[in-house]
Amino acid sequence: MIKSTLVIHPDDRSTDFLKYIYQDLPNTTVVTGGKTQDEIINMIQTHDRIVMLGHGTPQGLMSVGQFPNRGYVINSEVASHLTHTENIFVWCYASDFVSRYNLEGFSSGMFISEVSEADYLDVTATQADVNMSNMLFAYTLGKALLDNDGLNIVMGKVKTAYFTMTAVNEVARYNNGRLRLMGKQILQEG
Repeated sequence: MIKSTLVIHPDDRSTDFLKYIYQDLPNTTVVTGGKTQDEIINMIQTHDRIVMLGHGTPQGLMSVGQFPNRGYVINSEVASHLTHTENIFVWCYASDFVSRYNLEGFSSGMFISEVSEADYLDVTATQADVNMSNMLFAYTLGKALLDNDGLNIVMGKVKTAYFTMTAVNEVARYNNGRLRLMGKQILQEG
């Protein structure tokens, strides 16, 4: 069965490369802005897979001015609605968000997608290095999602393909080391 996919990707030229993740996915609804929080929550509840892409922090996926009166389109108020879906979180420090709210899914830690981020992290990179890393990551994840496999298989495919570039591209090496498949943590009492 083909999964119904909701893509939340705030419209922002600096993350356009992420469109390669979902451009060919069937049965997909793409939201780039203009929705209220309640509309986003309702859409989450009617889809099997939620793909959240763009710029973010440990507090969530930033709206970059595309969603009304909100700094974040995915935040603490939306997190509880992501417990019964297959989730893909791709933004800087998404893994921290996933961990904080005990969610499950494919997630990225800090993710270099711009030369300024590489410079800040002391990762040697040209614009060509960043572009190559961005395109390979997005293309590989998109291709892996087309097969409609579970996230453990998707993760294996992405990490394997992306790894091929790590010997010659420091950005890919950095990013590949921060991709995670996160499961719910079992909380034990003392």
